[in-house]
Amino acid sequence: MAPGSPTRSLVMRSPVGPLELLARDGALVAIRFDAEPEADPATATGPDGRNDVLEDARRQLEEYFAGLRRVFDLPLAPTGTPFRQRVWAELALVPWGRTTTYGALAAALGLPPGASRAVGAANGANPLPIVLPCHRVVGSDGTLTGYAGGLPRKAALLRLEGVATEADQAVLF
Repeated sequence: MAPGSPTRSLVMRSPVGPLELLARDGALVAIRFDAEPEADPATATGPDGRNDVLEDARRQLEEYFAGLRRVFDLPLAPTGTPFRQRVWAELALVPWGRTTTYGALAAALGLPPGASRAVGAANGANPLPIVLPCHRVVGSDGTLTGYAGGLPRKAALLRLEGVATEADQAVLF
């Protein structure tokens, strides 16, 4: 990424609150929760009035929230250390409607058993939540733990994918 390369943004409504999508150099670089409405709509577009990456991301996220999309097909360019990049690449392999644990991610990466905390920290730094599904990672006992967007959002995303959370299970008993 070249220094000074312009970042374009677009704010969209979603069932988990407003999301700000950010793109640079033809790739999605971040998704932020609790976005403020755009002060300057020109930041969302290029000189031709469109930003294809942002429009594709919005469309695919809308399809995801409508239950019509399970896999994202977007150019991604999250910024992070090589270790974080490895963790995020592994996150991308966790299928829709399934969960895994921090320890299982660490093992899949060939890391020692104590590395689950480092994997959790990398998850917490994930700049592309939902698309890189860190919400699908739970504690070793199946409980919802840490999520940059907050545990209620994590639970909502998992419910959208048909995964019962401990709060859902508590209602059943």
